Amino acid sequence: MEAKPPRRTRERILELSLKLFNQIGEPNVTTTTIAEEMEISPGNLYYHFRNKDDIINSIFAQFEQEIQRRLRFPDDHKPTIDEVWAYLQYMADFTWTYRFLYRDLNDLLARNRTLETHFKQIIGHKVRFAQEMCEILVSDGEMDATPDEIGVIATNTGVLATYWLSYQFVMNPRKYNDQDAIQAELHQVSVQILSLMAPYLRGRSRQLYEDLASGKLPRREFRDFRTPKETS
Repeated sequence: MEAKPPRRTRERILELSLKLFNQIGEPNVTTTTIAEEMEISPGNLYYHFRNKDDIINSIFAQFEQEIQRRLRFPDDHKPTIDEVWAYLQYMADFTWTYRFLYRDLNDLLARNRTLETHFKQIIGHKVRFAQEMCEILVSDGEMDATPDEIGVIATNTGVLATYWLSYQFVMNPRKYNDQDAIQAELHQVSVQILSLMAPYLRGRSRQLYEDLASGKLPRREFRDFRTPKETS
């Protein structure tokens, strides 16, 4: 088997910076910290990135590209409630990967114009995605909600999806880097979001929700619903 080429210094800087931002918080990490952890000179780091904000913006660009790819509906079928449940857990794992963006969000937005404008667009995309999901269920007779009610559900979904990790951090600050514990609790956002929709669900969707909430129906991994091409 042909050996993989070594990762470039720029890629290693981004990977390590993301790890440090996640572990100890972006405000506590300096370019000096990153250079020391990389065992390179500050000059070498500045050759690749002008400053810390340049690193943050590069990481955010990766995050933005990936989340836009994930915020879409299947091409070959209409999603069901059990698929939505699994999808929300799939997105929770993605949130964990870039958790510093959520935990340190207010501080980042206050001083980074790029994040200020782009993250607002991402939240808007999340809200529209939730609204379209509800509209699909209404059109199929699986949900009974007015446009105003759908608007409230979609907005609350956007808030929960964005700030659930902050809520967890406030409730359990000393467990923040306990990956297993936090990821398990992060998956609870699936329950919280679907509970917003539950009072309006009808027919098969209502039954699926009740079976999922009670544990009667095993929770599936999101990859169970993806095409072979997507999974690979």
